[in-house]
Amino acid sequence: MTTHSSHSNSIDPHTSQRFYIDGQWVSPVIPASLPVVNPADETVVAQVARGSAADVDRAVAAARAAFAGWSATPAAVRAQVIGNIHALILERKEQLAQALSLEMGAAISFARAMQVPLAAEHVRVARDLLSSYPFQTVEGGTAIEREAIGVCGLITPWNWPLYQITAKVAPAIAAGCTVVLKPSELSPLSALLFAQLVHDAGLPPGVFNLVNGSGAEVGAAMAAHSDIDMISITGSNRAGALVAQAAAPTVKRVTQELGGKSPNILLPDADFAKAVPLGVMSAFRNVGQSCSAPTRMIVPKHRLAEVEALAAATVEAIVVGDPQSEDTVLGPIANEAQFNRVQAMIAAGLDEGAKLVCGGPGRVAGFDKGFYTRPTVFSEVQSGMRIAQEEIFGPVLCIIAYDSVDEAVAIANDTVYGLGAHVQGRDLELARAVASRIRAGQVHLNHPAWNPMAPFGGYKRSGNGREYGVQGFEEYLETKAIIGFGE
Repeated sequence: MTTHSSHSNSIDPHTSQRFYIDGQWVSPVIPASLPVVNPADETVVAQVARGSAADVDRAVAAARAAFAGWSATPAAVRAQVIGNIHALILERKEQLAQALSLEMGAAISFARAMQVPLAAEHVRVARDLLSSYPFQTVEGGTAIEREAIGVCGLITPWNWPLYQITAKVAPAIAAGCTVVLKPSELSPLSALLFAQLVHDAGLPPGVFNLVNGSGAEVGAAMAAHSDIDMISITGSNRAGALVAQAAAPTVKRVTQELGGKSPNILLPDADFAKAVPLGVMSAFRNVGQSCSAPTRMIVPKHRLAEVEALAAATVEAIVVGDPQSEDTVLGPIANEAQFNRVQAMIAAGLDEGAKLVCGGPGRVAGFDKGFYTRPTVFSEVQSGMRIAQEEIFGPVLCIIAYDSVDEAVAIANDTVYGLGAHVQGRDLELARAVASRIRAGQVHLNHPAWNPMAPFGGYKRSGNGREYGVQGFEEYLETKAIIGFGE
């Protein structure tokens, strides 16, 4: 298949007021819109169409009609179209980065270096898997076939908008599924650009469909829909639980990537001068708005003063400001509700008696508009405090002291979450042993490079299922045994 030549270079008001269904831009059944607010200055920069259950019905019908043809399409042909999508993301990377900066306040340098390239990697991985994945294996006269599960409803969050879309859409369509995407209504502009990009890549009509709207309307309709075979949601624990409840009567597969309160254990032999600054920057990446952010730094008690000084010096050098500035490290919090949540949690930390090392309540000095939050570090945090137990989703780090490695592991596991974890230490054998004791879906030793093939997902209340790589791809497949198949 060849790519279409036409493409949009910006958010077209005509497009933003429509949905992408069955290969076309269509108006909502019931005319309604939602504002998109730029968190840098609190201005409304776009209006997007607000969907309803009727729009979901149209999108699901299109996906269902397209499923038989797409799932029977040879893997090599699917790979070619997915390769076109990958190429177009790279070709339009600046346009996508600008949209991300506008809709959720990502520093433009971060959008260019991380948000867009990592999103492209999920597409590349899905394409490449198609050339090697064994969809059928035969052993002892029984064939095991892995087949596309069907129509998938995909619900994505506002904090990594494009990245989370590609992490779901790419493996789903690679597997042979057809999809209905509901991006976050708080950051929907990059999703509209992605829909146009998918169209231009030559994906057949109905394979990918997009309906904007709220979780209460569009998300709930998708979760309950009798003709959707699987729901994949990345979001809050509350949203994940509501989706699972709505999905239960139709017994569809539900995969959830939800909250986190990830620990970062600095073992006694760690290189503190290196590990503390890296730990602070990892916790504050994307303005702390990452479910796997290592926001609990667990350190030896006798090194506490040293850790506090290193953390404060690191924060002092962080430039918070206009996301369009090349110098900016952290832009604003992505929306007003989240800004208020972060402020409330900083206040809770002070009320509970945690030691404020730097930062604190209020906007960054010099900004009376925009959701600019002061990067904040608390020390002398007790594991039972709200700031140590609840996901804050902002640039707030808790430093917790331990006396023994066993205590450090116990603190790390003292959470309802289990998404990510970090361990720092020169003795790799000890670091590995500690990693094996942490109840989390992904553990990073000594800040390794990101690996798009490493499965990502949660233990405990951080979710069910996995994303990325082979394991993420297999979430979109059903297993069929054909007995008596013969050798």
